[in-house]
Amino acid sequence: MKKIAVIGLGIIGGSICASLTKAGYVVDGFGRSKESIEYALNAGYIRAQGANLSEYDVVFIAVPPRATIEYLDNGTFKDGALVTDICGIKSALEEVVYAKPRNYRYVGIHPMAGKETSGIASASPDLFNGANLIITHAKKTDELSVQEIKEYAKAMRFGKIVECTAEEHDAKIALTSQLAHLVSNAYVKSPQVKNCDGFTGGSFQDMTRIAGVDEKMWTQLYMYNKSFIITELDGLISHLTAYRNAISAEDEQRLSDELKAGRLIRETIKRGND
Repeated sequence: MKKIAVIGLGIIGGSICASLTKAGYVVDGFGRSKESIEYALNAGYIRAQGANLSEYDVVFIAVPPRATIEYLDNGTFKDGALVTDICGIKSALEEVVYAKPRNYRYVGIHPMAGKETSGIASASPDLFNGANLIITHAKKTDELSVQEIKEYAKAMRFGKIVECTAEEHDAKIALTSQLAHLVSNAYVKSPQVKNCDGFTGGSFQDMTRIAGVDEKMWTQLYMYNKSFIITELDGLISHLTAYRNAISAEDEQRLSDELKAGRLIRETIKRGND
């Protein structure tokens, strides 16, 4: 059986360990803190703490973007090892990987799963059950490596698998994940937000659920995906300005038209998902 290592024992890395172990694989963990290693060992998520990356046939990198780039560029991997990362940006990583010859095989993945909480204590062997997984392709991506990744994805019980280029991934994620977190984080900055007890319902919960980002990690994600994030922010600001202008001018017809346009788009999206 192939030797598997997971670098980074947060919620995603810990869940990779837990789900692969549950599926019968033997997994070792690499983590910065003694506490995360001990938690993973006590929970039965890993067999042992990893010591030498060059001993492993498969390596999952589950750390923030800059640390991921450092591993991909300077990590000592076994010849022919399959190396993958779970980062929320992909173009910047591919640029580094393919800037020079590597002794390892690279495939980028992005699990679309998580919780509002983070850390190994939030990990679960069932976190990925039915979740979407994105696999990115470059011209140099080895198809056999992609198939191997899909085997691990099946073992972790992912649902839908989407394959695309790194650029398409970064453009879509700028909208579906990164912009959503920015909007939520900005929304809770209203001076009224601390005095809403008894006034909140589902809408408030939905809007505030993902405001609590890890600012150090998410700042890196936004900076590495700068062009796509700015495009989405500019579009959002433009639409919000249209609502503001209509309300300011007391133009009910214009406001109604703007709201109707959004409703019709939402209905189209919903029909596509049914």
